[in-house]
Amino acid sequence: MASWPAMARRIRVPSGFVLAVLYLWLAKPDARSLTLGVVFVIAGLVVRGSASGHLNKNEELAISGPYAYTRNPLYLGSVIMALGFAIAARSFWIALVLAAVFVGIYLPVIWSEETYLAERFREFTDYAQRVPRFIPKLNNMSSPRASFSWALYRKHREYNATLGSAAILAALIAKLLWAGR
Repeated sequence: MASWPAMARRIRVPSGFVLAVLYLWLAKPDARSLTLGVVFVIAGLVVRGSASGHLNKNEELAISGPYAYTRNPLYLGSVIMALGFAIAARSFWIALVLAAVFVGIYLPVIWSEETYLAERFREFTDYAQRVPRFIPKLNNMSSPRASFSWALYRKHREYNATLGSAAILAALIAKLLWAGR
């Protein structure tokens, strides 16, 4: 039987599609919540996109760009986006479900990935002592410099997060306009 972190890793993307339907059903956006939510969604997309352009999966330990400030900038970006979507939706239940998904699915995946990185890259232990797991350490000015790579961004298909976010936001706008009729 597969461990929960392994199962969580497999279900995190498909469960997002199910959650999107539930989200759109429960969402009660208004112009103010939608505007504020979009700010957070965009910020999360920027964090995720930047991280994706610095990540050469399984080839080298990512320590530059946003990885110099947090070991998990992709998940941090996802949490910022989730906060934005929760604000936009104006639903306590959505916020509760998103928090449960983070705790139940993303935290085990983070721990599992860090175990893998520690086994794969011997420099991970030193990196993990210097860089926090999740909340960024913004005063890390001696971080390694590396250029953002659009090729890596495309390889990881990070544009799908932008397209998916745009689709959900468009649906929220349509729901808001429909409710105002």
